[in-house]
Amino acid sequence: MLNGIVDFNFKKVISKIDWKLLLFLMLFLNVKLAIKIPAIIIIYLLRFNFRLGFSFKNSRLPLFYLLIMLIPFIDLIVNKGYSNPNYLGVFFMGMGFWLLCILAIHQVKLSVENTEAEIIHRTILVFFVINAFISFYNFAGIVLETGAINPYRYQGQFQKYFIGTGDYIKGLTFDTSTTNAALNAIGVIYFLVRKNNPMVLLCMLVLLFTGSNFLNIALIFILALLFIFRSTKDQKSLIVVCLMMLVAFMVKISPQNDRYAVKTFSDVIHPPNPQLRKAAIANKCTNIPTLEETRQRIAIHYLDSIKKLPGKKHKQLLPYIAVLPKTGQGRIFIDTADINSLPYQSIIDTTAQQHILLNFIDAHKNSLPLSAQKTFKPGLPGKIIGFFQTVLFFKEHPSKIITGAGIGNFSSKLAFRATSFGFAGGYSAKHNYINNDFLTNHLDVYLNFFSRRSGLHSLTNSPYSVYDQLMAEYGLLGLLVFTIYYLGFFAKHHKSLTYGLPLLLLLMMIFFTDYWFEQLSVIVFFELLLLLNIKETTNKAQLSYGSK
Repeated sequence: MLNGIVDFNFKKVISKIDWKLLLFLMLFLNVKLAIKIPAIIIIYLLRFNFRLGFSFKNSRLPLFYLLIMLIPFIDLIVNKGYSNPNYLGVFFMGMGFWLLCILAIHQVKLSVENTEAEIIHRTILVFFVINAFISFYNFAGIVLETGAINPYRYQGQFQKYFIGTGDYIKGLTFDTSTTNAALNAIGVIYFLVRKNNPMVLLCMLVLLFTGSNFLNIALIFILALLFIFRSTKDQKSLIVVCLMMLVAFMVKISPQNDRYAVKTFSDVIHPPNPQLRKAAIANKCTNIPTLEETRQRIAIHYLDSIKKLPGKKHKQLLPYIAVLPKTGQGRIFIDTADINSLPYQSIIDTTAQQHILLNFIDAHKNSLPLSAQKTFKPGLPGKIIGFFQTVLFFKEHPSKIITGAGIGNFSSKLAFRATSFGFAGGYSAKHNYINNDFLTNHLDVYLNFFSRRSGLHSLTNSPYSVYDQLMAEYGLLGLLVFTIYYLGFFAKHHKSLTYGLPLLLLLMMIFFTDYWFEQLSVIVFFELLLLLNIKETTNKAQLSYGSK
């Protein structure tokens, strides 16, 4: 009888979750392309269906995916890219990424069409719970390794963690922490609108653990809009709690992250002048007491406070004073860890990856105006520089403004992968490909920051951006197709969307941070939620119309 009850409950649990969809999300969102491709094969074996339903009128899927694949073919013919065999490899790999996007959204659409909305909602909840568990497991591993309850303040191991602790909180996808941050920012909004308070707080906590300043700012902006225009009293209270969590994290857990965010924003508004910066540093340093002076001051204050105690209590403390650390001359001092010593500083040795970049810079000095400079000159973040490069490129090459420089030729994960440097996925060194337009622009920006000290290796200094990719490699035609047939595909339902509309706004901000279509992760999850929200609101509208 007990076996019968267990079997019944197990079947009941299974029936409440779309296990095919959950398996697909867990595998396809993984960072490894070697796992994404088998995930696509598995889901199509389980659910064999290739009726995509593209059309110019009431298209089942965003027509953007088909049209964006036509533009590179035009460029390939016009610029005769087919004459370079190495570029043909890049071209067809780029087409493969777009094909994977189509296959993924088709399976997501099938799940939405053929499964009850509540079952999909429970599946999404389970996904976020698993992701949170793995994220906390990542954090626990860091705590065990460092012995520090708060590794965000831990400066040992050459500051391996410290301000960069969040980089190691990768979650279920094992991708960059930015991917984990983006997914959880989406989760905060999704669960907030659906009034699942515990999951809102869970996603907010994981987001904070990733330490993503940009995603925190983007989420604050969206939450502020929801607070003003589309929220109940309970939701407003929860938004305030989320903001308090963010403030507490910035002030108490990771204050250096807060200072870094403020400095980055300040540099964008007012790029620092190198000469003024040197002068300011020199002036500031003259007012900083040495470590020995600091110890002396602490010791003097301590002894003075002891002397002011009544005579009896003073005598009771003499044995403790006797064992205090002393110098050779018998002077008492406070023995504290010297955070300015070598073990507490960022590692200065050049890594193997940096050696690859530096060797490449030495071999191409004449083509690299930024990275070939011997000294680093503080200025705008790399992402801003990248946008300026794109604008300047089209001023110098107006004939390419319509269809762009071509797939993999200027600004994309594919362009970085094809260098065979290994920082955007594996690629055969024998068949590597670097277009000169990419070399002298976005690759130069990347090399300028990422070949130098680790403090410059940040999201703001990478030229990655969906908007830059579309404009630079697909031209105005690509941006137009994206706006009308991708954003427009979802935005046309804006009047009825609930969590879908704020998620669409968030995605438009996230697009500034990486080449998300090529990442094949956040985009897929976003499309699942938007298609689900469209189905729910459409069904409600039809039921409401039918009742009338």
